[in-house]
This record gives sequence, C-alpha cells and structure tokens, in this order.
Amino acid sequence: MEKKLPALHIGDLTVDPPIIQGGMGVRVSRSRLAAAVANEGGVGVIASVGLGKFEEARGSEFEAVNNEALRSEIRKARSMSKGIIGVNAMVALSNYVSLVKTAVDEGIDLIISGAGLPLELPKFAEKKDVKLIPIVSSARALKIICSKWKRNFSRLPDAVIVEGSMAGGHIGYDFQDVVEGKAPSLDKLILEVLEVARSFDPVIPVIAAGGVFDGRDIAHFLKLGASGVQMGTRFVCTDECDVHDDFKKVYINAREEDLVIIKSPVGMPGRVIRGKFVNAILSGETKPIACNYHCLKTCDPKTAPYCIAKALANAAEGNLDDGFVFAGTNAYRCKEIIPVKQLIDELVSETKKYL
Repeated sequence: MEKKLPALHIGDLTVDPPIIQGGMGVRVSRSRLAAAVANEGGVGVIASVGLGKFEEARGSEFEAVNNEALRSEIRKARSMSKGIIGVNAMVALSNYVSLVKTAVDEGIDLIISGAGLPLELPKFAEKKDVKLIPIVSSARALKIICSKWKRNFSRLPDAVIVEGSMAGGHIGYDFQDVVEGKAPSLDKLILEVLEVARSFDPVIPVIAAGGVFDGRDIAHFLKLGASGVQMGTRFVCTDECDVHDDFKKVYINAREEDLVIIKSPVGMPGRVIRGKFVNAILSGETKPIACNYHCLKTCDPKTAPYCIAKALANAAEGNLDDGFVFAGTNAYRCKEIIPVKQLIDELVSETKKYL
C-alpha cells in the first residue's frame, strides 16, 4: 500500500496533504488559486488586503469596496471548490475588523491573522464555527495570544503558524537582524513554539512557514514536530495564481542577488525582488503620496516614502515600473509556471521520499 503523508488536523478539518497556501496580497492569492489548492486537499487562502479597486475609490468608500470584493472572492472560490477555503487578514489594516466580520459572515472555514498580534480576533467570530489561526514569530507571542484568548474569550487558537525570517512580504523581525541574517532560525522557533503548543489540551497544531520550498523542506519540518507547512512563493508560479503574468515572470527571471530587504511603511522589513521601483527606493528616492484611505494603522502618509498599497496593486496588475513584487528567499529557484495540481503532486512525492 502506498505510504501517505500525515494529515494536518485543525479542529474537525482534515488537511491532506498538510499544506496551507499562504495568503499573498495585494491581489496575488484570490479565488482561483485558493480553489485550485483546496481541490487538491490543501487549504486555499484568499488574502483580504486591497482586493477591491481602492485606487479608484473615495476615502469614505474604502471599507465597503474591499468588503464587497472579499465577499465576491469567497463566493467565487466556493463555487469552484468543495475544499477548505481560508482568509488571511492582517492586524495592521485599518479595516481589519470589517474584513474579518465579512469573512465570518460568508462562512469561511478559517481565518489566518498576522502582521501584529490578533488579540481581539475571537470577538469577531463568536458563535461561528470558524477556525482561528494566528501567525507568530516567537513562542512569547503565542503565550500572549493564548493567555488573552483564554481569559477573554474562553478559547485557544485552533492552530498556529510560525513564520521565520526567510518569508516573502512583511517579516516580523528587526530590520537589521533580517539584513544581517541574525534573526532566529525557523528550526529554533518551531521547537520553542512546540513547547508552548504542547502545554495545552488539546495540543495546538504548529505549522511551519517562511522559506519552505520543496518536499525536502516539508519532510524536515514534519520530522521536527510541525503538523504542516504554509507555502506562498511556490504558488505564485502556477497557472491558477490570480496575479498578472508579468508578475510571475519577475519570479522566473529573478536571480538570488535580486532578493533584497526594504523598509516598508507598515513599519516592518519586507522582502522583495529588485526592480526599477525598488532601486529608486533603495537610492533614497521618495514617491510622494496623496492618501485618501489610510489603509494601514501604522502608516503615516506624511512621512511614508511611498504608498505600499498602490505599489503592490500596480505590480499585481502588471505595472512593474510603478510597483514591486514581494517574494520569499527561494523565489529565484522558481523556473517554470505549472498547474497547482502538478505542483502539489510533486511536493507530496518529494516529501514522501525524504520522510
């Protein structure tokens, strides 16, 4: 009989293979990608940030435009898949609460929440059977979340994602530590978080994220004690990824030295692929912004060197001269664009080989 990978159990949900597709904004992971991953047994995730055409909206319409876009993407994903669909919601967003409530209203299976500690998340999902999964970058963060959730809401996370410093996009570590490679290794973080997760009954499943690229990596983290992995970068280079083809080509054409860390207006370091816009930022140029909507709680439009929401939206639509591409450390290893089914089949067979 063929050996199977261990499934990831999140409450009464069974994820088999134990792979969560990372939520990638702005407009990178939408309904088509999420449905394709869910159809293969993984968790398909829609990134809620900037889904609506906010660039054309008045400031007062910002929240409604994005809520409607999220509602639409969830319904589209549901129409294409009977599998597990999740939503990623960033705590740093000014419209965080309304996005979470919209996802809950639509009966989403799970909500993944990072870019800040989601200390109030259970408040917006009471009386609903939605799994809540925080993203943490330390064991201490998980302890704080568990303590707060238990005390205020009588519940614990249904799973936890531990994201290391090799991730794409915003990274929850000190800028200098990331640049100098001094941030803690994902192995170390997983072991520390496992200790906390195992102190609860039932045990909280731990999911490894940040730089997970192939079956060898998946097998490594499963052996270490993780119950599953989250992967973003690999899913960009798939037929079903909802982003513009020119965005995918940036990954295919990237060299290792093109991956750089920039300071984001979010207040965190961000890993991007070097291009015209990134070179301008790195050389100290600013892109003056008139901000109608203040999408990030932590951004001060008066001092921000550029608008990250617009830069990411431009890139997603294929305008790479006026935007940039977030990517994990291993993005340069992506060499072809393939169907999601082929990617997951390859990942599963590689993982079995290395387990």
